[in-house]
Amino acid sequence: MCGGALLRGRRGAVSGRDRRARRSLHPGARAGSRPWPSGLAEQVGRRPTLLRRAQVLAVARTGAATASWTETLVASYVWGQGENGYGAHRLGEILRPAPVEAVLAQATALLAADGAVAGYRRLSGAIAGLGPAFYTKFLYFAGGVVVDAPGPRPLVLDQRIARVLRAYTTRLGEEIGLEEPAKLAAWVWSDGGWTPHRYYMSAPNQCLLTR
Repeated sequence: MCGGALLRGRRGAVSGRDRRARRSLHPGARAGSRPWPSGLAEQVGRRPTLLRRAQVLAVARTGAATASWTETLVASYVWGQGENGYGAHRLGEILRPAPVEAVLAQATALLAADGAVAGYRRLSGAIAGLGPAFYTKFLYFAGGVVVDAPGPRPLVLDQRIARVLRAYTTRLGEEIGLEEPAKLAAWVWSDGGWTPHRYYMSAPNQCLLTR
């Protein structure tokens, strides 16, 4: 079982340790964004907003306790956005439709009952503008606080992770003598559009890369 989206010791990989604060240019509550997580009130007015993994997990714990997950989506989105200045506008567009909270609650319930892939399947295409690179970050943090969810903890699958897996798959294909292993790896681990089956496949591969 893998403990998270933690690919260690490889170039371009995500650090398994609590990484240095991720940066976001999200303006926070000062600009009237909603719902800014109450647990991150100290970030209001700071530019850029700085978040650590532990802070987002704290927001997720509050979400689990209150059965309300939109703030966890906001926190995980800001954490994952990095220094891109367009993140605040995109997040506003994602939060605009009314059913966002209901979809997140359903995905989390499925995660708790049936595991990470079930949560992934519910979120796939469900919220306009929210792709797998970011809803897997939501699942990652929700999975960190949902008790007794079956299977491995949800992992992040974004373009960066896919490229590490692509390189790994290429090397493996070369070792076993496949024809055109790089082409096969590029098809299996494209930069986006991952199906629930591909997300399921990413878990053991990411775990292998931690060893």
